[in-house]
Amino acid sequence: MHGDLKASTARQPYPVVAGMEPEDAKDELRRAIRHHRTERSQRLRDEAARSLADVVAEIPAVKEAAVVVAYAARPTEPCTLPLLDLLAARGARILLPVLGAGLARDWADYTGPDDLLERAPGRPPEPGGPNLGAEVISAADVVIAPALAVDTAGTRLGQGGGWYDRVLKQVRPGVQSIATVFPEELYDADERPLPILEHDVAVQAVATPGGWLPLPAR
Repeated sequence: MHGDLKASTARQPYPVVAGMEPEDAKDELRRAIRHHRTERSQRLRDEAARSLADVVAEIPAVKEAAVVVAYAARPTEPCTLPLLDLLAARGARILLPVLGAGLARDWADYTGPDDLLERAPGRPPEPGGPNLGAEVISAADVVIAPALAVDTAGTRLGQGGGWYDRVLKQVRPGVQSIATVFPEELYDADERPLPILEHDVAVQAVATPGGWLPLPAR
């Protein structure tokens, strides 16, 4: 399902005004979206997690992938545990980000929810298996990336560290990247474009609990 998914301005934070510097606009958007996410009840988050798993698992690039780069969500992010378990049940290998030596990012295999722990304050849950090294990203067949927002031109608003922008530059040519957001976090690029900087890397698709949308190459 993807044809019916459209950007919506309903309850959509957009504190961007004319003349604002892109980095300042990003910071304002991040604050607004993070606050908005805290207002979603646990029941609605659980429902969204199940729906998101069904949507993402049926995206052709995900269905065909033997190795999936994904993430374990923070509490207010679109929960990915149902998706991780669904992909694992299919036999896919799932790589999750972990904090490596000297605060460097690394990767480890997902082996189940019981192995996920918050190993540093404020960090996403991480698997406890051995770190595999940054170069394992070359094995990825598809990347499922977190985002605070995505617009219909493929611009992704991340948490601000630029880490996923670097990751998306390291995957093999042709590997599709899919950002996951709540429905109101998909923005119309013509009406409410997300601010963009030179180092930002576009994603090729966006998925919400309501469906998914392929995005134009940029």
